[in-house]
Amino acid sequence: MNALNIAEYTQTLGLQAKTASALMARAPAAIKNKALLALARLLRANVAALQVDNARDLSRARAAGLAEPMVDRLKLSPQVLETCALGCEQLAAMPDIIGEIIGMRQQPSGIRVGQMRVPIGVFGMIYESRPNVTIEAASLSIKSGNACILRGGSEAIDSNQALARLVAQALQEAGLPEQGVQLVQTTDRAAVGQLIAMPAYVDVIIPRGGKGLIERISAEAKVPVIKHLDGNCHTYVDDPCDIAMAVTVADNAKTQKYSPCNASEGLLVARGVAAEFLPQIGAIYAAKGVQMRCDAEALAILRAVPGADLAEATEADWSEEYLAPIISVKLVAGLDEAIAHINRYGSHHTDAILTRDHMHAQRFLREVDSASVMVNASTRFADGFEYGLGAEIGISTDKFHARGPVGIEGLTSLKWVVLGEGEVRQ
Repeated sequence: MNALNIAEYTQTLGLQAKTASALMARAPAAIKNKALLALARLLRANVAALQVDNARDLSRARAAGLAEPMVDRLKLSPQVLETCALGCEQLAAMPDIIGEIIGMRQQPSGIRVGQMRVPIGVFGMIYESRPNVTIEAASLSIKSGNACILRGGSEAIDSNQALARLVAQALQEAGLPEQGVQLVQTTDRAAVGQLIAMPAYVDVIIPRGGKGLIERISAEAKVPVIKHLDGNCHTYVDDPCDIAMAVTVADNAKTQKYSPCNASEGLLVARGVAAEFLPQIGAIYAAKGVQMRCDAEALAILRAVPGADLAEATEADWSEEYLAPIISVKLVAGLDEAIAHINRYGSHHTDAILTRDHMHAQRFLREVDSASVMVNASTRFADGFEYGLGAEIGISTDKFHARGPVGIEGLTSLKWVVLGEGEVRQ
C-alpha cells in the first residue's frame, strides 16, 4: 500500500470500529458471552490449523535471526491456545459490569447521584510478538462492550490473521458486528502512525511490546495512551523469612519463564539471611544456567557455589530488564534500603517481599510505588488471568485510569447519572 492508501485504509477501519462500537455497547450480556464461548470452542477445534499458520511465523523469525526468547513469545502451542480458550470461558462466566450504577446517593435537593460504568468506545492495540494477545484483546473487547482495532507485529502476521478469522466467526455466530474486532492487515509501519492519530475514531491506544515501541507511541499519539515501558521487577528476601519458601519463590520468579515482563530481574537480600539463603538460590540458578550479576558482598558469598556464572554488577544492571537467564543480586541492610532501591531503580511494575514479619510486609505494601506489590508470592503472578480478570489487555505502570493488569474495568469509564422527580435548582 502507498501512503495515501494506508491513510484511507486506517480511516475506513476507524469508521467501521466507531459504527460497531455502538452495537457492541448495547449488546446484552448473554450475546457477548455467546461470542466468547463460541471463540473458546473455535480455538480448541482449530489447534492443528493454527499451528500450521504459526509455524510459518516461527520459520521466518528463525531465518531472520530472532533471539530464542523472542521466538518463544511467538509460539502458539496447544497449551497457549488452551489458556486463551480458558480465558474466554472465564470472561463469559464473570458478571457483566456494563451499565452497573455505583455510589448512588440522595442529595438534599432531592436528586439521586451515582456513576454508571460504560465502555470506553474504541481502543487501538499495538503489540509485538505474542499472537495470543490477539485473543486476549478481542475477548476483553467483547466482554467490555468495546470495539477494537488490533495491530500485531509483522513477525506474527500469519498467526494473527488466522486468530482474527476465528474472532470474526465467533462474533458472526453471536449476531454481533464482525467489525467489532478488526485486525490491521498490512505490516506497513505507516499504519501505526495513522492509527495513533485518529481521535475522531479511536478513544485510547494500548501499546504492548518493547520499550522502543512504547516510547514512540507515547511521543507521537494524538489520543490517550495506557502504557508500561518495561518490567524491572524485584524479589526482596527479608530478615526474617522462611528460607525454604524464599528459595522456592525466588527460583520461580526468575526461571519459570524468562521472557515475560513479570519475571524478577533483581534479587535483593537482607544481610541477616544472605549467608544461609544465597548459596541455596545460587546453586539452583547455577544448575539452570542463570548468570548472577552481583555487588561485592553477594559475589563474595556466591563464589563458593560450584558452577555459578558470576559477574560484577554495574550501575546499569540495577535498572535492566533482561528478559533472559540473567539476574542482578544485591545485599541490603534491610527493609528501608530494599524499598529505596526498588523505588529508585524499578519500573513500578511488580515487586515482592518474602518475609515472616507482618509489619515489614505492611510497610512494603504501602511504600513500594508499583502497580502490583506482593507478599510471599512470585512476581510471575502479576497477570490478568492469574488475578481472575479472565485475560489482560496489558499491564499499566501509569497512575491514571488503569494501573497493573488491565482487564474489563480498565476498558471502561464511569459517567455520572442523576435521577430526579422534577427537581429544579434553587
